[in-house]
Amino acid sequence: MKDFSEWHNIKHKIENFQVEKLFHDREIWWCSLGSNIGFEQDGKNAKYERPILIFRKFSKGMFWGLPLTSKEKDDIFHHKIILHLIDQNEKPQEKISRVILSQLRLLSAKRLIRRVARINEKIFAEIEKQVINLILEKENGLLIESSGALRQFV
Repeated sequence: MKDFSEWHNIKHKIENFQVEKLFHDREIWWCSLGSNIGFEQDGKNAKYERPILIFRKFSKGMFWGLPLTSKEKDDIFHHKIILHLIDQNEKPQEKISRVILSQLRLLSAKRLIRRVARINEKIFAEIEKQVINLILEKENGLLIESSGALRQFV
């Protein structure tokens, strides 16, 4: 059974921390996601952190985020991306991650820890279409094609 008490102590500190973070759509940040219930993606390490993609910024304090995972999953709920990072020795490196499309959630900017990267517009557009397809497909049989057109499917 999970012990949520440690996460609750950290959550109190996050809530009371007053530094404003400047963030934008398409950025990847380490974020304190916490210890969650069931299949919701947990954070790791002392700050319960996990990389997330800023999917849509609503205000300086609130956004939709998509968690990332390093686990290999190739299905409609995951989108593979290659991150171009600089390691601690200032050498460029590539890291393969997957955006967990099914775990879109509203988050406070207070949870953001540090910026990691920014993905290009083309890849972000692909992720947007996949998220929209996941939402619309279940609700009313609509699908967004690569051209951006909406079409009904049976």
